[in-house]
Amino acid sequence: SVRVEEEQLDAVTALSGSGPAYVFFLIESLVRAGVEQGLDEATALALASQTVAGAAELLLQTGESPSTLRENVTSPNGTTFAALESFRASGFDRVVRDAVRAAKDRSVELGRGG
Repeated sequence: SVRVEEEQLDAVTALSGSGPAYVFFLIESLVRAGVEQGLDEATALALASQTVAGAAELLLQTGESPSTLRENVTSPNGTTFAALESFRASGFDRVVRDAVRAAKDRSVELGRGG
């Protein structure tokens, strides 16, 4: 479990409370991408789900930082590198941070009765 201060609850809601939907959204996108690349939907869903579960389990079991684990599975100029470069060029990090900020802002608004 994680302990936070009361004033951090809106951030917790934005990151963790809404977080499962973010992961499911990512999986949906991975499935669509897999289908576009020739996989059937059931296979793409199984692969995407197992990939996310395995990555999360590795993160929890090793205690390594996400960046270290990402670097460990990214070969220079390999397929993963190409995908990550595409994410960077598309502003993926900014999109994720903006989404979490929007969720936090809405949590604050709802807390004020809005």
